[in-house]
Amino acid sequence: MPFGWTANPYRGCEMGCRYCYARYTHEFLGHNDPATFERRVYVKRTDASSLRRDLVRASKSGLLVALGTATDPYQPVEGRFEVTRRLLEAAREVPGLRLSITTKSTLVSRDAHLLGELARRGELSVNFSIVTLDGALARTLEPRAPRPDLRFSAMQTLAAAGVETRLFIMPVLPLLTDGEENLKSLLGAARAAGAALAESNVLFLRSGTRETFFAFLRAEFPRLVPEYERLYARGAYAPASYVAEIEARVRRLGAAAGFPTRRRSDRPLDTPRPRQLSLIW
Repeated sequence: MPFGWTANPYRGCEMGCRYCYARYTHEFLGHNDPATFERRVYVKRTDASSLRRDLVRASKSGLLVALGTATDPYQPVEGRFEVTRRLLEAAREVPGLRLSITTKSTLVSRDAHLLGELARRGELSVNFSIVTLDGALARTLEPRAPRPDLRFSAMQTLAAAGVETRLFIMPVLPLLTDGEENLKSLLGAARAAGAALAESNVLFLRSGTRETFFAFLRAEFPRLVPEYERLYARGAYAPASYVAEIEARVRRLGAAAGFPTRRRSDRPLDTPRPRQLSLIW
C-alpha cells in the first residue's frame, strides 16, 4: 500500500459523487441502501490525548498517515464538527509525522496556516480530486462538491502556504472525462495553481458502486449505457487496452505541458523511513 496508516474522521460522505467507490463501507454499519452513504454521516469523536498517542505510534513507524482514503475529511460537516481540524492540531505536536490528505473540498484552505506549519515540521501533501473543469458536468457527477475552479483556487492557496499539492484525476470516466481537451485543461490548471504532479486512475466499479453508477447513467446519459456495459462486462475494471490508452494519453499531455504525471499504480509502496543513527555508543 502507498500508506501505512489511515484516518477517516467521518463515516459516509455528503459530496454524493456518483462514482464513489466507498459506498459499500456503510454496509458494515447495517445500511444496505447505497444512497444512505451520502445521507447519513457518522462523526468520529475522540480526545486530543488519544489522537496524539496514535499519531506518535504512526510517527515512530515511519509510515505515511493518509486522511481521506474513504470519505472526504473536509466535507461540509467538517465546518460544524471540526474533527479534521482537531486531528491536525494533534499532529502539530508530533514532530516528523508523514501526512497525506485527499479532498474535493475548498474548506481545506481554512487550515492553510496550520497545514503550512505541518509541512515545515514533517512531510505533508494535499491531493485535490478534480475530474473535470466543466462546471455543469462536475455538478452532475459530484452534486455537493465545490466547483472545480474553486478547488483549483484552494490548491493555489495551499501551494502559496508552502504545502505540496497534487492533482488527482480520479477517476477518469470513459466517454465523460477521458477526452484530450478535458485532461489537457486539468493538467494546465494544476500546473498554474502550483501543483507538484498529477496522478490518474481509470474508473473502477465494485459492487455497491456499480449499481448506483449505472442507475445514474440510465437517468442522465442513457446513450452511454451500452458502451459502459461493454467496458465493464467482465467485472469492476475496464479492459487493459482502454486503461493503457488513457494512461498513455495522460503521460503525453503531461509531457507536452511540462508537468509530471503518474498512474495511481506507480505510486511507490510505503516503507518505513530510515532513522538517523546516534553518534553516541
